[in-house]
Amino acid sequence: MLLAKEFIQYLGNEIVKRLHPLILETSDIAASTQLVAGIIEEELAVEDRLNEEVRELLSQYSEYMRREGVSYQEMFRRIKNTMVQQRKVIRASGRDTGDSMKLSRDKINDISHKIVSAAQKARFFRLKKPTNDIRLEIVRYFTEVLTTEDKVDRAARQKVRSIKRDIPEGSEEFDLLHRRYYAEELKRLGIDLGR
Repeated sequence: MLLAKEFIQYLGNEIVKRLHPLILETSDIAASTQLVAGIIEEELAVEDRLNEEVRELLSQYSEYMRREGVSYQEMFRRIKNTMVQQRKVIRASGRDTGDSMKLSRDKINDISHKIVSAAQKARFFRLKKPTNDIRLEIVRYFTEVLTTEDKVDRAARQKVRSIKRDIPEGSEEFDLLHRRYYAEELKRLGIDLGR
């Protein structure tokens, strides 16, 4: 998943806190947070499931690809692109679509529409502004948080790379150190995912 579950929970909580009570009211903050975080998580899981489907499909043709000299990465990209078009999936990864953030602007917009739609249906929400104003506020806040998260991620990666010995990216040690420095950078900015 592009965002850690803890970060998704934090994001859901912060979106509800930012919208309540001026833009939309909620009678149950915990349920509201769970609803928003659940929508974000489900939307990000769509592409993860698609990636898994492509991997399973390619595993059936591994011998053929090896024999014909076809690149796994190239075939993965082609099959995924075809499936994305057929299923009308909005790509989650911003880097796949040319955005600098982890999530694409299209995905953020899509998620904002789904959050507003769910808020309209939920009994514990009362919308105080027009739906598009609420949606735009969600998009703006989402973008702010993801820009900050991107800076934190880059700072954590730079800290790991600055260690005197070479630690290959993707290794278990790199991931462990990255998670530690990532959490430190978030805390430095006042974001505690452990809450």
